[in-house]
Amino acid sequence: MARTRLAAGIDEIGGEEWDALLDADDPGYPFLRHGFLRTLEATGCVGPGTGWEPRHLTLRDDAGRLLGAVPLFRKRHSFGEFVFDFAWAHAYHRLGLDYYPKLVAAVPFTPVTGPRLLAADDDTRQALARTLAGLPAADGASSLHLLFPRARDRAAAAAAGAILRRDCHFLWRNRDYRDFDDFLARLSAKRRKQIRRERRRVAEAGIRVRTVPPDEVDDDLRERIYAFYARTYLIRGQAPYLTPDFFRRIETALPDRVRYFLACEGTRPVAAAFMLVGDDTLYGRHWGSLADYHSLHFETCYYAGIDYCIEHGLARFDAGAQGEHKIRRGFEPAATYSAHFVVEPALRGPIADFVDREGGLIADWHHEQRRRCAFPDADEIET
Repeated sequence: MARTRLAAGIDEIGGEEWDALLDADDPGYPFLRHGFLRTLEATGCVGPGTGWEPRHLTLRDDAGRLLGAVPLFRKRHSFGEFVFDFAWAHAYHRLGLDYYPKLVAAVPFTPVTGPRLLAADDDTRQALARTLAGLPAADGASSLHLLFPRARDRAAAAAAGAILRRDCHFLWRNRDYRDFDDFLARLSAKRRKQIRRERRRVAEAGIRVRTVPPDEVDDDLRERIYAFYARTYLIRGQAPYLTPDFFRRIETALPDRVRYFLACEGTRPVAAAFMLVGDDTLYGRHWGSLADYHSLHFETCYYAGIDYCIEHGLARFDAGAQGEHKIRRGFEPAATYSAHFVVEPALRGPIADFVDREGGLIADWHHEQRRRCAFPDADEIET
C-alpha cells in the first residue's frame, strides 16, 4: 500500500531518489533539481519568516521506495507566484473567511512551465493529484494551487476536480538559425531596424555583454551582480526574493546550469542577467543594472540570450514572465496554465465561473498576439 507524507524540508527526501523521479520525467528541467530546491531553503529564500513553508509531498510503497513527489509549500501570502489571486483573497475576506494559509505546488519565484507531479507512471500521477485535492481541508488551508504544470500534470489535476486557469507567456523558438542576422532576416524590416538600433545604442555606449560561467565569478563580481539584482526590486519598493548567499550556493549546486550574462562598460560591470540552461532551453530569470542605460535590458536579457541559443543549438529561450513587448523582438505567445483546488463551496463556483470567462479573454488576446508575432502561421508552442 502506498503511503503519503509531507516533508518539512527537501533534506528530508534523498537527493538521488528525488532527482531520479525528475530524470524519468524531464532531466533537463533545472528548477526541480534537489540541489535547486535545497539552495532556496538553505539560504533562507523560503522557510521560516518568508511565507513559504515547505510541505513537499511524497508517495512511497511498502518497501520505502519513492514513487512520486510534489514540490509543495504552505503560503501566507501570494507574492512570488506570478499567478495572481489577490482578488480571490479579497472575496474570502468579504465573506469573513481566511484565504491564507493556502497550499502551492510550484517552484518559488519561477514562472516556468515544467513537471509538478513527479511520478514513476501515470497511475502514480493520478494518485498524487487525488491526494492534492484532499490536502487543503486536511491541512487547514483554503485551497491548493498547482502553478505552471505541464500538460499531463494539469490533466491529472483536472480529473481530480481542479479548476484550470489559462494565461499567456512569450517564448523565443530557434528555427535552425545560422546566426543572429539569419534570425533577423525572418522579421519584418521595421522590426529588424528596431533591434539593430537597440543593439547599436548599447555598443556605442561602449558596453559589451559576455557569458560568464560560475567558475569565472569571484566574490567581488558576485556581490556586484547581487547589487544589480537587488536594485531591480528596490526601485519597485520591494525586497528581493533571493538572498546574496543563494547565488554563491546555486553555482556549486548546479555548476553546469548557471550562466551570467555580464554587461561591461570597458572593464567595469554595469549590468547582469542570471540564467539557467536546460537540455534544450535557456531560462532567463533575474536581471539588474547599476543605472538606467538605453536598450541595455533588451541586449542583456533578450538579444544576448538569443545569440547564446543559436550558438549552442538550444531550441527555446524563456526570457521570463510578462512582456507583450517581446513580440516585437521575435518572441511568440505560448499558453500557460494553473490548476486550483478550492475548498469553500460558496466560492468554488464563482471562482470557476470567473476563470472560465477570463480564459476566453486570454484566448482571444493570445490569438491577437499570435497574429502580431513574426510567425503567425507557426504551430503553437506546447507547454
